[in-house]
Amino acid sequence: MTSLTTHTNLLRNAYDAATGAAQPVVCLPPHFPPPPKGKLICLCTGKAAAAMAETAARHYQTLLPDDRFIGMATVRTGYGKQVDRFEFMEASHPVPDGNSERAAARALQLAAMAGEDDLLLVLMSGGASALWSAPVAGLQLAEKQDLTRTLLKVGATITEINCVRKHLSRIKGGRLAAAAYPARILTLAISDVPGDAPDAIGSGPTVADPTTLPDARDILNKYDIRITSAISSTLTNDSNETLKPGAPSLANAEYILAATPGAALKAAAQIVERAGYEPVLLGDSLEGEARNVAKDHARLALKLRDEGKRAAILSGGELTVTIRGDGRGGPNQEYALALAIALNGTPGIHALAADTDGSDGGTGKVDDPAGAFVSPDTISRALEFGQNAGDFLAKNDSTGFFEMLKDLLVTGPTFTNVNDLRVILVEPGER
Repeated sequence: MTSLTTHTNLLRNAYDAATGAAQPVVCLPPHFPPPPKGKLICLCTGKAAAAMAETAARHYQTLLPDDRFIGMATVRTGYGKQVDRFEFMEASHPVPDGNSERAAARALQLAAMAGEDDLLLVLMSGGASALWSAPVAGLQLAEKQDLTRTLLKVGATITEINCVRKHLSRIKGGRLAAAAYPARILTLAISDVPGDAPDAIGSGPTVADPTTLPDARDILNKYDIRITSAISSTLTNDSNETLKPGAPSLANAEYILAATPGAALKAAAQIVERAGYEPVLLGDSLEGEARNVAKDHARLALKLRDEGKRAAILSGGELTVTIRGDGRGGPNQEYALALAIALNGTPGIHALAADTDGSDGGTGKVDDPAGAFVSPDTISRALEFGQNAGDFLAKNDSTGFFEMLKDLLVTGPTFTNVNDLRVILVEPGER
């Protein structure tokens, strides 16, 4: 019989393999361009921004003198590093703050400095949408903050949230590239969105946007969200439409995906396969309500166990949580709690659900949990504390539940972000 510790270690090794495959030091250097004739302006943003800046600084250290290299990195609060030749700005995630607005203004200022002989190198990773927030004229940051909170609360998908944000912004939806035109622009991105669409990663500040103002209005109507008069005016003003394919100011912009959730998922699959489990890959683009997806995955795990399979179910993507209570937690922890309830102590099934950036919901602090482990005794151990797992799920308090059991995964910043990773290890049952 494999011990609980062995299962936990294997799950953690799979997580580490996934995040390791997407580290900037691994995925960026093969795509770095040669130095331009003029200046290189390097803008890094997102949860991987500090490591991206570090990698870029090291690569160009001997290739460009200081007066031809300008670096700026916008990181989530607590995710910074000391990197030569880079100015750092910390901002809030997932709801933007005043620093987000100042960082976006600085990025636009630096982009506008680029001339024809210069290169704007944008190193983009998940979280950039909140870290660069530049409300259009006539719109206050507080209004964008309130709308972001509301969209998160009702369980809107990241694609829907980004569609709305792009149409309220001076930097998203290709507008950063427009500010740098006619300079050459190269974006290297680590994807954190289902489908890896460039216009969705960081809300696409350097690429064309296929979504429209009517699309943004439809999303708000779908969730019956009441908006301020300023937001309503913004979303009905054609001048706030994003840049579309074929826009002249995007002619010199190139985009490369340097790391994807799919590659991270395969790295995790290799770890469990070497340990003797048959990988069952459900894809890297799963979306939906966390507790509902957990029920579906529990049914699959039980089926595989009944069939006598020794398998590992792996999936990525970004799940959502509809807030019903006042507890703590993120989609991965809620998924783990709902999975434990659905499995109801079935022997031989262990799982981990975690965000690859090292933070799943929480308060925005560096010691927020990344996710949580599930084992066959998860529910029974809670009962020993006199607690019912269903009560915690009802109030969206998955952090409180797994904190009680000491089953949280706490990693600190991983300095990358390729979305969620879920792994369920299934041992064969008696036949």
